[in-house]
This record gives sequence, C-alpha cells and structure tokens, in this order.
Amino acid sequence: MSALARLKARICRAVRREDGTASIEVVLALPVVFSMFLMGLEASILMTRQMLLEHALDTSMRGVRLGHYPGLDHDKFKKLLCSQINLFPDCENVLKIELTPVSRTTWDLPGEEITCVDRRAPIQPLTNFAQGPQNTLMVVRACVVVDPFFPGIGLGLKLHEDPRDGYALVARSAFVNEPGAGI
Repeated sequence: MSALARLKARICRAVRREDGTASIEVVLALPVVFSMFLMGLEASILMTRQMLLEHALDTSMRGVRLGHYPGLDHDKFKKLLCSQINLFPDCENVLKIELTPVSRTTWDLPGEEITCVDRRAPIQPLTNFAQGPQNTLMVVRACVVVDPFFPGIGLGLKLHEDPRDGYALVARSAFVNEPGAGI
C-alpha cells in the first residue's frame, strides 16, 4: 500500500469518527449565548444608570424648588447632582444641565433637541440655566454621555454609534417654583 493510499485511508477514518461532536456544538453556540448574556448585562447597566440619573435629578430639583440652594448656577447644580450619582465616572465632565423657565403667555416649551456634552470638542456650548421667578413653570433636562461597558458586544456596538463619542442618557422634569422659596 502506498503512502498516498495510507494517508487517504487515515483521512477517511478521521472524517467518520464521532469523537468531539459535542465540543463542536459548544464552540458554535457559546459565542451566541455569551453575547446575549453580555447584551442583557449592558441593558441592565444602562437602565440602572438612567434610573439613578432620574432619581438624582428629581431629588436635587426638589431642593431647588423649595429654595434650599439660593444663587444656584450650572456648575454648583452639576456638583450637587453628581454627588448623588455613583455609576457615572467623571460625572462633572460628562453631565450637562438645562433649566428653562416657560412663559405663561406663550407656553413655549424647550425644543426636543437637548444639548449634551460632546467629548470630542475642547469647548462645550453654553446651556440655558435660569432659575426663574416664583410661581413659574420650569423645565429641567440633564444629559450624561457615557461609554458602554461592553463596547464590542451586541448592544454596546449599537450604542457607540452616537455622534457625541458615547451614548446619551437624558432625564427630564418640570416643576413650579414655590411661592416664598427665596429664588
């Protein structure tokens, strides 16, 4: 028997063997299952961050509404808000807040487009931060731009397509300045 025939017979026997078929299934299925697990984890982290941002905004705005922070400006409010949020690394540099009074004659609300931090730009555009007089309807919006935890997996791939070099979480609230709150 020639060397070529022996090689051909050996290859045929190797092809017919059934050893290791379970490991092939695991190798094919494991990346899909692991990717789904990481997408679920990314979604839960995203929802937790959103919930923390909304809770911190509501809690902070209650203090502003009641006049606990007279003379509040954008930077002081940003520090106040960031002190209540733990899941945002470098919070003060990725958070932008708008506080806008709504006119009682025209009832013009701020537009849908919210100004978020563009981490690629060295200078950030200014936002409206006017506390408004007593008995005035106020609209507050906070935007945080953060990176996905798993940028190369499933949901993280889609979230990273945001033009601000990260993904934006936005919280909105409205309130009326209390009479006698000292604003």
